Amino acid sequence: MFSGKNSKTKGRKPLWLAITVVVFWMALSSVTGPLFGGLSSVQENNNSSFLPEDSVATRAANAISTFSDSANDQIPALVLFTGEVTPEKIASAQLFAQTLGSKILVHSDGELLKDKDGNDVRLLLSDYFIKGGEIAAFPSQDGKAILASFPISVQIATELLPDGKEPALPGVVNAIRYYANDFAKANGFVTYTTGFAGILADLFGAFGSIDSTLLLTTATVVAIILIFVYRSPILWILPLLSAGFALTLSGAVVYILAKNDLIALDGQSQGILSVLVLGAATDYALLLIARYREELHLHESRFDAMKIAWRGVVEPILASGSTVIVGLLVLLLSQLNNNRGLGPVGAIGIFCSMLTILTLLPALLVLFGRWIFWPKIARFGEPDEKLSGGWSKVAAATARSPRRYWIGALTLLIVLTGFSTTLNATGLSTVDSFTKRTDSVVGQEELLKHFPGGQGQPTQIVVKVELADSAADILKNSAGIDSVLPMTQTPLIPGGEMSPVKVVNGNVLLNVTLDYSPDSKEAIALIPGLRAEMAEVDPEILVGGSTAVSYDINKASERDRNLIIPIVLILISIILGFLLRSIFASILLLGTVVVSFFAALGACALVFEHIFKFKGADPSFPLFAFIFLVALGIDYNIFLMTRVREESLKLGTRAGMTKALTVTGGVITSAGVVLAATFAVLGILPLVFLAELGFAVAFGVLLDTMIVRSILVPALVHEIGPKIWWPSKLATQSK
Repeated sequence: MFSGKNSKTKGRKPLWLAITVVVFWMALSSVTGPLFGGLSSVQENNNSSFLPEDSVATRAANAISTFSDSANDQIPALVLFTGEVTPEKIASAQLFAQTLGSKILVHSDGELLKDKDGNDVRLLLSDYFIKGGEIAAFPSQDGKAILASFPISVQIATELLPDGKEPALPGVVNAIRYYANDFAKANGFVTYTTGFAGILADLFGAFGSIDSTLLLTTATVVAIILIFVYRSPILWILPLLSAGFALTLSGAVVYILAKNDLIALDGQSQGILSVLVLGAATDYALLLIARYREELHLHESRFDAMKIAWRGVVEPILASGSTVIVGLLVLLLSQLNNNRGLGPVGAIGIFCSMLTILTLLPALLVLFGRWIFWPKIARFGEPDEKLSGGWSKVAAATARSPRRYWIGALTLLIVLTGFSTTLNATGLSTVDSFTKRTDSVVGQEELLKHFPGGQGQPTQIVVKVELADSAADILKNSAGIDSVLPMTQTPLIPGGEMSPVKVVNGNVLLNVTLDYSPDSKEAIALIPGLRAEMAEVDPEILVGGSTAVSYDINKASERDRNLIIPIVLILISIILGFLLRSIFASILLLGTVVVSFFAALGACALVFEHIFKFKGADPSFPLFAFIFLVALGIDYNIFLMTRVREESLKLGTRAGMTKALTVTGGVITSAGVVLAATFAVLGILPLVFLAELGFAVAFGVLLDTMIVRSILVPALVHEIGPKIWWPSKLATQSK
């Protein structure tokens, strides 16, 4: 990128080029920064929108919508009051429920909302309820609780509050909690706000910390690691600053695409984007800076040093980034919209990381000069300390006894792989999806003690009117079902008279209340049986509702895993083959990373069950773990083997491996630690899926860095020798 025969006469052109590049990026950030700041406002966290149009649950939802304009636009907020129940308290609770909509929307502390100009805003809670929706409060059969249900409009509640900063749903639920607490205190109750609205509001709250907590923590962790790696009070700023520019650029691109409905963005994808970009960009930066420092010992001109360094790292960085991008873009084959959204979101992040590190960072480094490495300034003509450091001893050890080392490393990986079959990836209920006991989680547990688990969120079945009675009779005798009630022309009030059944297009809608929480494993397991029973009555009967959505998502996740994983393996092996000009090497490297992936899954099975005490993992977890571990894990082998090939042309394969591991050992290990740390930061969000993914990637990356790249691959190369490069000409070397 930069050139110059001497720093005085030929240095002006690359110097001005560097200044131009930095100014360009500064100007660009003034545009991308504000767009990145609004990324959370274009999230879509509604599970029902993740399924394809031809899924049973989606077709059922379309049929259900014909019974009411708001049938698919409402989510229930369930307010549970536990304590001594009397007729007077029941009447008070019913009055509370009927009048709650007339109360003003406030913050959780009772303060009024503000608009963008700081003025007080007086909105009614009823503005966010379904117009004419059923609002009721009724006691449990055990006489120890009262349940009130409020139908919140999904479309309205996912809009932004008047301040333009956050979705309305958490604000509405917090206001309900505020007024419910006041009522509970006055009547001697303990209250919880749960239901799908309460759980989703807590989910929004968890993702809301992505903009601040997650990003700040990730940046802090990366900064600490870089300071330790470089032992410089200044140098760490440049790679971290470059990574920040990459993140704002990628966030701006994603914002524009999501705003125009070209991709789907959810809170999960946004969180992964942040750690992925900061981790990957820092990894690429470490590789560039290490090579630049190495060349500074060999060239008097820093521009010459950067020119050689840039040429040395551009191929492995592009190859590394390409493998990750390809792996992520294969997610476009997923049946689930959120998975398809993560593909381009992550790919955009990786592309922006490569672009920034290969343009902005070199410009910054040559502008600041050698002193940026203070106190360990890389001076021309001085010996490179890496050639006699700890990694030279590791390289020499694997060269002396390669068979002992590769057998030992492979044995460890195989032992861990054996535990991968015990990983429970059959799904998690929403309650089990939180690492913290939120109000909605505790409320759902208390609800099950007094009411059927599916209360307020039934499974819904669309059946022809002439078959409704026979279908209902079968359902009432099915295990796991508490009640079956048809939708009536007017809302059914508990204890009141039933109005005529509503018939639309010759169909009746049956609301089936399950004994279990609608998103629990037990409830989801009922869906295939219910569909089979209904198919015997009429194959055209549609079984839908949130439980059916969860079941269809789980099945789609299994299908995606079986389709996408083989395709990713094939594409990555092709990229490796072209990069290393060797079929043998590409297959060998891919094999080591796959074994490492299953070993990481085995470790996850042990840790999730015995240490973290998680109830299981999402069915999509193995696919996500595979995409990141294989695509990112192969990076370190690419960084190593491209250098091995470069040195092999001069020294021979075995000597080239020793030299390559010696000079790249420190930087690749540092890169692995950075990436592992950034993904581990996902654990600060109170969501089991992200905590599990963070641990899996962190552990897997360290396994790849410390065992596969440091011991297994070098030992295998020493064992195999030049044949590793078959069918290229290097395979004919004598050493």
